[in-house]
Amino acid sequence: MDDRTVHLRRMTPAEYRTATERREAETARELAAFLPAELARERAREGTARFLPDGPDTAGHHLVVAEDATGRAVGDAWIGPDPRQSVGGTAAAWLYDLHVRPEVRRQGFGSAILRAAEQLTAREGWTALGLNVFGGNEAAIALYRANGYRVDAMSLRKEV
Repeated sequence: MDDRTVHLRRMTPAEYRTATERREAETARELAAFLPAELARERAREGTARFLPDGPDTAGHHLVVAEDATGRAVGDAWIGPDPRQSVGGTAAAWLYDLHVRPEVRRQGFGSAILRAAEQLTAREGWTALGLNVFGGNEAAIALYRANGYRVDAMSLRKEV
């Protein structure tokens, strides 16, 4: 385990816009493997609207920037209630997004952001942190497995 640490702080409005544009573009790119490109972009935007109706001020959601020891932004994350659980009875959190800036990837910051997200989860009283990852995202899968995450459910698909 490496010794990188990060501090999480609330995103500014500009950082929120940038993170949302990046996240929606990445989601649309992944969905385009199964949907027409325009529909994939629409679904990505709908996801943001559904889960963040009040943008960065949506109750119970934490949209944060991760800074290293020097105060340099190295990534960001979005943590909120697990969408698979009923409203009000949520005991688990969900990692909707974790992003490490390209110039600092493979330096331990992904694990550091994940540890900080887990600490935030515990402080908020949630008892678990779940997430979803696209099957082809081998780097993310390796990151989560290296940090003790296990497969909870699996969805498979084959074009015929």
